[in-house]
Order: sequence, then structure tokens, then C-alpha cells
Amino acid sequence: MKAQFYLAMAAISGALAVSMGAFASHGLKDILSTKLMAVMQTGVQYQFYHTFALLLVGLLLRKQASGLLSLSAAAFLSGLLLFCGSLYLLAFSGVHWLGIVTPLGGLAFIVGWLSLAGFFLFKDRGDV
Repeated sequence: MKAQFYLAMAAISGALAVSMGAFASHGLKDILSTKLMAVMQTGVQYQFYHTFALLLVGLLLRKQASGLLSLSAAAFLSGLLLFCGSLYLLAFSGVHWLGIVTPLGGLAFIVGWLSLAGFFLFKDRGDV
């Protein structure tokens, strides 16, 4: 996918992270249990971290086409959907089986970071 797509997704993810954090802090604090509020906060926190990672990778992709950067961006975006999305659904619904999806998102985040590391380690070889 093009760098502009990942940059747009990073911007949308940032807006959603702010919205989810504000909604949790103001709209859900009297509704959610302490445990489910912590689940929401974890989702928001990881969404912010990986929104910035996706933004960085998108900016790098604007400067240099790279399979490792494309993999990293796709993995970060997948992680945002799977990890953060499953935590938000768990917090809203209380359905605990949704938690089995969360590690898949965590794995996607790891792939994103390792792909980014590979890009930096091997970028001078010209074929990454």
C-alpha cells in the first residue's frame, strides 16, 4: 500500500485514541469496573504508541520504498485493529473470550517492530 494510506490510518488512529481515552475517562468511569477500565486504558496506551510507530513508518515509506517497511506498516495497522480493538470490545461487552484475539495483535506489533529493525539494520544493502 502507499505511504499516504498508512499516514492517513495513523492520523485516524490518533483521533480514535484520543476519543477512546476521553470517552473512557468521562463517559465510562462510573459504568465500567476497575478491571475493565484498566483494559480500556491499556488499549488506549498501546494505540497511542503504535499510532506513532505507524506514522514513523509511513514517513519513512514516503522517502524509500521497502518491503520491510511495508510489512512493518501492515503489521502495526493489524496490531492496532486486533490488539486495541479486542481490548475495547472486551471492555465494552465484558465478553472475556474476546481476549484470545489480543495476543494475535501483540504478535503483529512484534512483527512490526522487528521488520522496522530489519529495515534499519539492512537498509544499506539496497534490497530491503
